[in-house]
Amino acid sequence: PTDMPEMPPCKFSPEEYKVRAKSSGFLCLYSAKLVTYYKKPVFIHKGHMQWLWDVDGRRYLDLFAGVATVSVGHCHPKVTAAAEQQLKDLWHTTNIYVYPALHEYCEKLASYLPDPLKVIYLTNSGSEANDLAMLMARLHTGNFDTITFRGSYHGGSPQTMGLTSNAAYKYPIANGLGCTNTMCPDVFRGPWGGSHCRDSPIQTIRQCSCAQGQCTANEQYIGQLKETLATSVPSRIAAFFGEPIQGVGGAVQYPKNYLKEAYKLVRERGGVCIADEVQTGFGRTGTHFWGFQGHDVIPDMVTMAKGIGNGFPMGAVVTTPEIAASFAKGVHFNTFGGNPMACAVASSVLDVIKEDGTQKISLDVGTYLMTELAKLRDKYEVVGDVRGKGLQIGVEMVKDKVCNRSDTQSFFTHDQKKKKKMFFLCSMTQLK
Repeated sequence: PTDMPEMPPCKFSPEEYKVRAKSSGFLCLYSAKLVTYYKKPVFIHKGHMQWLWDVDGRRYLDLFAGVATVSVGHCHPKVTAAAEQQLKDLWHTTNIYVYPALHEYCEKLASYLPDPLKVIYLTNSGSEANDLAMLMARLHTGNFDTITFRGSYHGGSPQTMGLTSNAAYKYPIANGLGCTNTMCPDVFRGPWGGSHCRDSPIQTIRQCSCAQGQCTANEQYIGQLKETLATSVPSRIAAFFGEPIQGVGGAVQYPKNYLKEAYKLVRERGGVCIADEVQTGFGRTGTHFWGFQGHDVIPDMVTMAKGIGNGFPMGAVVTTPEIAASFAKGVHFNTFGGNPMACAVASSVLDVIKEDGTQKISLDVGTYLMTELAKLRDKYEVVGDVRGKGLQIGVEMVKDKVCNRSDTQSFFTHDQKKKKKMFFLCSMTQLK
């Protein structure tokens, strides 16, 4: 297109890519092509902070942050330096031993979480973390059934596929034993909700009959959860998984106080409450370091990954000493989880988030971006909703703003309604 705006200047100049891969090399990426929406894959060669370059030297602004993973920018010099230093000291030993990087990182990470969330298990990914959290919940409570939201995504392993309520990520094999989905309290597309319901600088334009500061929609959605508890699961359950802001499901935000009331109902039935912070953690929402803090709740377990290591394979489950004690009924061992390299990288990421002020950048830049996107919503019929907090932002495209029907396929959700959603899970770098 000739009318595209010019890219902002960038002082960094990458090396020219000279080694050309054979086209047949893309055969190994077949599965990846199933979740992409271009005929010719973008062949990325280099990254620097918020920028990416392909093999032909074209520069891109990475608004997707490496699938919500790059917290502080591609190849951040401080993170790179930490990785290089650890490579010189110790590449690997398992976490059944103690080494400085492990000890120092766990203490640092625990300092970011409220009491009594102080016991840390390190993994390699978010799927692993959620899988482990579900196992721990079942062992601790002695119960089996777990509840998640419709539209949720909690991983792609055989166990977490059951937690995931999104048809695009489910294979036709046995999965989901003991996992039940309840209605997602979506105040834009759901049956209830409107312009006073969610904790976001941009509210939906959907008309709302609630008085300012009140949300009757919350009562209706809590009623749906009560219905699920009364009809679809035993009287005692193991856990409730919830993303503070639903990520893959469309950056969906719940009515204020929903999670607080939901946690109370779950705990009354013997279950533990698990906050999946894989996408919302580490300051991405801007107002808080963890997404659950925006709901004024303290979960029994927190799972995290993605931004924890800025792209390095890393995940974690943080829980209470009481739940951890229940997990001692067997031997848990993870060969690579929390190895020296992972801990050194993740520790430097925490330092950079603090030193560079990326949480505030996420708040300031994200609020500005949402405000400008809301102007497009008000101008164009196809833009139905803009929502989110910080740099976790969703834009939903619709055919009709009143009926919330869509005529195009979703980037992430493939259902009969054919929704289309765009996501800005941005790198919390110096985008300002």
